[in-house]
Amino acid sequence: MELKTLIGEPWSDYGLLDSGDGRKLERYGRFRFIRPEPQAMWKPATTDWRADGEFIPGSDEDGGGRWYYEKPVPAEGWPLHWREVTFQSSCTPFRHLGFFPDMAPIWDDLRATYADKPDAEVMNLFGYTGVGTLALSAGGARMVHVDASKKSVAQARANAALSGMDDKPVRWIVEDAAKFVAREVRRNRRYDGILLDPPKYGRGPDGEVWRLEEDLPGLIANCRALLDADSRFLFLTVYAVRMSALAIGELLRQAFADLPGTVEAGELAVREEARGIALPTAIWARWKR
Repeated sequence: MELKTLIGEPWSDYGLLDSGDGRKLERYGRFRFIRPEPQAMWKPATTDWRADGEFIPGSDEDGGGRWYYEKPVPAEGWPLHWREVTFQSSCTPFRHLGFFPDMAPIWDDLRATYADKPDAEVMNLFGYTGVGTLALSAGGARMVHVDASKKSVAQARANAALSGMDDKPVRWIVEDAAKFVAREVRRNRRYDGILLDPPKYGRGPDGEVWRLEEDLPGLIANCRALLDADSRFLFLTVYAVRMSALAIGELLRQAFADLPGTVEAGELAVREEARGIALPTAIWARWKR
């Protein structure tokens, strides 16, 4: 399987300014932040990085750390824009800022897959703060947004209101994603597309435990049961660095072997503004018709 790279380009409210020595400097609207980035193994374009805040990681491999601020940054967040979508960005305890900018080329790509089908129904699993859900909704899809975090779904609904999109056809579901998909299979439901971005590890609202390596194959099998020969896509992103794009590509190739269409896989990356370097961020695999 030939691997492809999908590169997110800068836009008015986001850009990767510089990267290197295990860190990256980004702009989020009017603010600049430094975050750890193990993939940035090269030297930065300049060492004169000026930022409003920096996330300093903890000593454990699985996360931890805290933000340190050079200048005041609103704790409640500040609005950013992507195409038709307005959303709140903020410095979270998990080192990111409330959305994943490397997903932007995916949102554009997926919108094109159902542009000729205004009633397309699309499910966004592990939908987080809803920026992807609203991006696809603005493209004309009827959305089902699923996340186990009540707080994340509340933020997603607030982002819909910020965007003037609270009247869009979106079902907001607070539930364990795997349980919801299994129930949809029992209901004989179908979808035109599924977007999923599962975490490495997580817990559902009722204590359900999610482990990526163990639980992903079963989830993909159930997602396949919700799609048919008239469906348009399944797009999977994985941020766990121990997995391979070839591995998740083969997982999808086997799961969708009985449907027409193609399976692709590769890496996500963000374009650095200083030198045009593509900084890798995640791996992906896609079935599309």
